[in-house]
Amino acid sequence: MVKLIKGSFDGSGMSVAIVLSEFNEMITGQLKKGAIDALTKAGVDEEAITVYQTPGSFELPALARKVVETGRYDGVVCLGAVIRGETPHFDYVASEVTRGIGNLNYRSEIPVVFGVITASTVDQAVDRAGVKAGNKGAEAALALVQQAAVYRNL
Repeated sequence: MVKLIKGSFDGSGMSVAIVLSEFNEMITGQLKKGAIDALTKAGVDEEAITVYQTPGSFELPALARKVVETGRYDGVVCLGAVIRGETPHFDYVASEVTRGIGNLNYRSEIPVVFGVITASTVDQAVDRAGVKAGNKGAEAALALVQQAAVYRNL
């Protein structure tokens, strides 16, 4: 018989770090609220959630790496918002943040989840932070719980 090992949405007993970009706080604040709400509804004790704040999204991978290295957490959720402007800055930041978090997730012993909104407009970012398109912070937090549960079952 084939075994299936998959995650659950039961976060009880988990310790979770949220690494949060301060830049675009109107949006990232909503992502943080969504993530904390989703984690607590999944059974993660509020006192087992720690938020680490970084100045911008570009700094997320480096701080997340330091958080992973502490060995204190079952997983890390990275939250930020990169919004296109009139210069190529968006392309550089979005690309490097994605690459950095992806590489960290690949190399880490715990899941590191990407919850960074990359949007062409502020309206798109606001919609993805909970207005129209769900809350991407909550979605990232639930993905973390699910993936951490798989790691526990290995």
